[in-house]
Amino acid sequence: MKISRLERILRLLTVLQSGRNYKPAELATELSVSRRTIFRDLDMLYKAGIPCYYNDEKGGYAIDDGVFLPPLNLKLSEALSLLLVARLAGSSEGLPLQRQAGQAAFKIESVLPTHIRQHCGLVLNAVSARFAPQAQHHGLDDVMALLQRAIQQRRKVSLVYGSLWENKHIETNLSPYHLHFAQRAWYIIGHSALHDAVRTFKLSRITDINLLQQTYLLDKPFSLDEYLGDAWLLIPEGKLYDVHLRFAPHVAKNVAEVVWHHSQKLTWHRDGSLTFDVKVDGLREISWWILGYGDQVEVLQPQPLRQMIADTIQNMAAIYHKKTLSTGAIHASRSATSDTGHRPGGPSDNRPDPTGLAGLPGRR
Repeated sequence: MKISRLERILRLLTVLQSGRNYKPAELATELSVSRRTIFRDLDMLYKAGIPCYYNDEKGGYAIDDGVFLPPLNLKLSEALSLLLVARLAGSSEGLPLQRQAGQAAFKIESVLPTHIRQHCGLVLNAVSARFAPQAQHHGLDDVMALLQRAIQQRRKVSLVYGSLWENKHIETNLSPYHLHFAQRAWYIIGHSALHDAVRTFKLSRITDINLLQQTYLLDKPFSLDEYLGDAWLLIPEGKLYDVHLRFAPHVAKNVAEVVWHHSQKLTWHRDGSLTFDVKVDGLREISWWILGYGDQVEVLQPQPLRQMIADTIQNMAAIYHKKTLSTGAIHASRSATSDTGHRPGGPSDNRPDPTGLAGLPGRR
């Protein structure tokens, strides 16, 4: 393409973005060319993927307002922050929208003045982030895009979902309200026809999804905070509990550094231990968090949570105790074989068992 034509196309693009509709004759006058040339240039824009259209009511050509974002006057700190966030999101392998985030970072960087771009490059090369382990999100860009479209148009979706709770694949029609990323994964929250209730579905467990023509109505805008309420993370169970925990000095400061829940209250003790008080909806999610601190935390109240933790600890102890005894018996058997030169089951196996493990699992 000749430079003169390229300049004319760019001028045409600028004129069409001005916000008003132009008749072909007006465009021809503006660019000092014939109407036929204007039609050829409009056709080139259309083939390039730029949706210029003719408005019958206003009798002129324009470009959809939503095609391009208006230019932004970013400060250095603002540009640096956007680049950093976009690069970090783009470097998180497997996350939906990862590719788009990387493209956004490239576009922002490419339009910055040279001296600002160089400065940003120096800073960005010295900053990194390592994300916590995340769920597999490969191939979910299409699912994410479909759900965003469904939310925007208030349309229902049909989905097939691998439910761990129900231990089977389920099919339901969902009115999607809100996409939410929590800790390691993306979730879609909405009204499930199968359950006749608002439910949370993990995107990576959706095995099939289709956009339906059926629409849905909301009595009021969906509020994530209202839906989650006092849940520890994602699962409100419908019953509030006042939870009181006592953390040992070794982990107390670590616990106190984080705002785990909006209702938490901390009380320090002279020995360096910490009382952690919180009001939560449901006990299951917080019990998993408590168990992660092992013997460095004690549940003081409520009794149902204390019993839940105690039962889990007993089950864990039984598993390890059984495996420890089994391993000990095997080692004892091997030791006896080595000492006597006989295989288990030979004459020397009739002698008293010095380990006291005769008859236990692993002892033949």
